[in-house]
Amino acid sequence: MPLEQDLTPEPLESEEAATWEPAEITGRLKPGLHLVATPIGNLRDITQRALDTLRVADLVACEDTRHSGMLLKHHDIRARLISLNEHNEAQRIPQLLEHVRQGGSVALISDAGMPTVSDPGQRLVAAAVSAGVHVEGIPGPSAVITALAASGLPTTPFYFGGFLPHKKGARGTVLNAALQRDCTSVFFESPYRIVDTLAILAEAAPERRVVVARELTKKFEEFQRGTAGILLSHYQSKPPKGEITLLIAPAESPKWLTW
Repeated sequence: MPLEQDLTPEPLESEEAATWEPAEITGRLKPGLHLVATPIGNLRDITQRALDTLRVADLVACEDTRHSGMLLKHHDIRARLISLNEHNEAQRIPQLLEHVRQGGSVALISDAGMPTVSDPGQRLVAAAVSAGVHVEGIPGPSAVITALAASGLPTTPFYFGGFLPHKKGARGTVLNAALQRDCTSVFFESPYRIVDTLAILAEAAPERRVVVARELTKKFEEFQRGTAGILLSHYQSKPPKGEITLLIAPAESPKWLTW
């Protein structure tokens, strides 16, 4: 399957290939795959290094070219975009790796946060590592860490389970395991299922502390903290909208956790 744009990189001079300075100094990136974290809501939540990388990468692989195009336009970045998602990742991998082998640089981004974490890109990174391709991460926003840090629950260690299962039975199994865990559990959940999810928690452990972090970094950001039973009542009367990160306290909370 042909790529949307020509991926042939510019030739590298031998001296440039030997040593590399930061992108903001040289205007070029080391050949390889560069994972760039992007904002989870507020478009200003992006690092200078991420912006420098996106400006000079000769190709930006993204989950949705329309969505990422708006982000790049906001920061006045003109980039060569190509889609990389769950539907075409297998087809893209050989082409992108060949591009890098020829001396090219690829910046990988997702719609929000760090690529590969509950987002596309895992297979590409694994293939790049297996092929001996240079892979580096440019850190930045994370819904998991943001919600965990502001939750008021124990932060170390913690368990991240990604998106909760859609089916109620499977979701109940995952949630019951979280209730037995000796650390804080973090999940992503849909606003259309959060009431059912809280009902499962309230039935199994109505007094367990739970946090719902909604629309992180956006205009209507909200943290609701309380027992599973209290939060269930709250959202039954006021159904939520937007993206949700759900946090469940450990089975035995430390003495300092008093809320």
